[in-house]
Amino acid sequence: MQHTDTATAAQRGTTWLAQGDLRPTRQRVALATLLVGDGCDRHVTAESLYDASKDCPEKVSLATVYNTLRAFCEAGLMREITVDGSKSYFDTNMSDHPHFYWEDTATLTDAPAEDLQIAKLPTAPEGAEIAKVDVVIRLRKR
Repeated sequence: MQHTDTATAAQRGTTWLAQGDLRPTRQRVALATLLVGDGCDRHVTAESLYDASKDCPEKVSLATVYNTLRAFCEAGLMREITVDGSKSYFDTNMSDHPHFYWEDTATLTDAPAEDLQIAKLPTAPEGAEIAKVDVVIRLRKR
């Protein structure tokens, strides 16, 4: 994660929390600062965010990271992308866009949305509506 002025990064994190109407607890501010403090969008797993938080003065447990990521998603600040039905990534970019999943490194990156064309979706079953479409394109090195 890039170096950013600490006060500015923390302010970005606090502002981001306010956008989701979340109370800025010390642990939430610490994690929000890691996620959006440099102004860049990112994809994290709970484990990668927990590892990054070990350098913060505010100590957080892995369970707190999981609970906080869930709260961020429920507040509409992040979205969860599940790969293989078990591995969850959390994305700070809330726009509709596809992802590349790099099998060799188990990382998720944004794919260019302008190149994606979905011609037709199946009709939702009776009593249901399509909430969103997640596109994950799996890649491996040749």
